[in-house]
Amino acid sequence: MTDRNESGQAGDNWKTSWRPATQMVHSGTTRSHHGETSEAMYLTQGFIYDSAEAAEARFKGEDDGFIYSRYANPTVDMFEQRMCALEGAEDARATASGMAAVSAALLCQVKAGEHVVAARALFGSCRWVVETLMPRYGIETTLIDGTDLDNWQRAVRPNTKAFFLESPTNPTLEVIDIQGVADIANAAGACLVVDNVFATPLYQKPLQFGAHVVVYSATKHIDGQGRCLGGIILSSKDWIDEKLHDYYRHTGPSLSPFNAWTLLKGLETLPLRVRQQSESAATIADFIDQQAMVRRVIYPGRADHPQADIVAKQMTGGSTLVAFEIDGGKAAAFAFENALRTVQISNNLGDAKSLITHPATTTHKNLAEDARAELGITDGTVRLSAGLEDVNDLIEDLGAAFAAIR
Repeated sequence: MTDRNESGQAGDNWKTSWRPATQMVHSGTTRSHHGETSEAMYLTQGFIYDSAEAAEARFKGEDDGFIYSRYANPTVDMFEQRMCALEGAEDARATASGMAAVSAALLCQVKAGEHVVAARALFGSCRWVVETLMPRYGIETTLIDGTDLDNWQRAVRPNTKAFFLESPTNPTLEVIDIQGVADIANAAGACLVVDNVFATPLYQKPLQFGAHVVVYSATKHIDGQGRCLGGIILSSKDWIDEKLHDYYRHTGPSLSPFNAWTLLKGLETLPLRVRQQSESAATIADFIDQQAMVRRVIYPGRADHPQADIVAKQMTGGSTLVAFEIDGGKAAAFAFENALRTVQISNNLGDAKSLITHPATTTHKNLAEDARAELGITDGTVRLSAGLEDVNDLIEDLGAAFAAIR
């Protein structure tokens, strides 16, 4: 059944030559008869048919068009098409949040008795889905150190159906060899799902390295201004049609048209924001590395990153995130965060405002202490998301906070 409206896209092959910044402004736009400049916001639940025969044809897939906004919506469709253009994907489905995207991308393709392998360095909620939710439904799961390709190979079983990883990881910014994992997944007949939220589609394109599915929390950089939730799943048209379509249609993780419109506006400035934020993050990482109270700094792009060779191979930029460990544990980390004035305490990231969080007591608080230790998350670990403020103001703020706890 066809739920998506592709009107206005035929014959537009010249649009494939657009560079990313132009794609983020124009791709996927479908104008109404009014010829509006900005994308139209279709706040509607359903759609009207000219006749009973037309409704039948729409439901049978004989007539392109929209049926119900839980399945597809014109504004949401524009967001999906624009993300496809940026990611280089054939098709996509937008979701209500990043976790809705992760859950749907994994659960739509596995069933009881099958097996999923995942890198252990995951956002807390992602790890809960793999480690707690899936086994409740009879799906076997294995968590591994994803930076070692041998671990992926050893974890494969005859019933392995999916691999899942984040790269860079949350919060310690490990980088995993996507091509290497994809090769193992293909040999095992498994589907590789990559959460690419930290790199953004501007600095890393997992599909180019063999990943089968890419997911994003659009709440992060894509919105980038703290306004709304959203997520998206991108893959081949065959995978979307065969694996995701029915799951998405019947379980209802759909994105609201208002949020889709907001995310479209966010995409227009994504290249500008991510470039500036990444430049600031790199400068901040160098500054933090000079502080006596800092045990280690992790930033993709620095020569001392643990996977610097993989970063150079598959990423075209650094990140807007910096992870570092403060000597003195939780007390020192809390004192440091509380001394900040410009940088704000929040568990979000990718925002226009610089944000900092203490993973051990927020995003990864539900992990056992030994599990956090395996991931390199100590009581002194903090994660900084660089915003759009003047980098000198940020460095002055960080410097004052270090001085306050010295």
